[in-house]
Amino acid sequence: ALPISGLEPGDLIITLDQKEHPVFQRQGRDLITKMEIDLTDSLCGCKQSLKTLDNRVLLVTSKQGEVIRPGDVKCIPSEGMPVYRAPFEKGSLIIQFQVKFPESAWLPTDKLSQLQSFFPAKVEFMTTEDTEEVKLTDFDPHAQHKHYNGEAYHEDRKS
Repeated sequence: ALPISGLEPGDLIITLDQKEHPVFQRQGRDLITKMEIDLTDSLCGCKQSLKTLDNRVLLVTSKQGEVIRPGDVKCIPSEGMPVYRAPFEKGSLIIQFQVKFPESAWLPTDKLSQLQSFFPAKVEFMTTEDTEEVKLTDFDPHAQHKHYNGEAYHEDRKS
C-alpha cells in the first residue's frame, strides 16, 4: 500500500467481539450444541433436524438399536467452524444429548410388566430378616429443613 502523506505507517489492529449464540457455543474450531430427544428416540434410534449457522438443515440420525444415554456426546465431522487459513477444512459439530423421560404414571400399571419384558431381566434381591424395605419420595430441600429442629439425639439437648 502507498503511504498517505502526513500519517505514519504502522500496524492495523482489529479487535473482534464474539457474540453469544442461542444454539451453538464455539470451542476453537468446534461448535457445541445440546439436543433434547425423547426416551423412545434414545432407545430405538433418532432422526432430528438441526439448522446450522449457514442456514442449512442437517438431518441428525442415529442407528436403530444404538442407545443414546443422557449426557452422551456425539459429533458430526466437518460441520464446525472453518480453520484459519484453510477455509475448506472445518472442525466438528459436537452434540451433547439430553434425554427427556416421560412423566410419572405415563403408562398404566397393568402395562408395566409388558414394557419390562423388552428389557434384560431384573436381578432379584435376596431379603434377609435384617432387610428393611423403604420407599422413595420426591426431595424438596426447603421442606426438609422445616422439620429439623437442630437436635440429632435426645442427648444433644442442653440441660
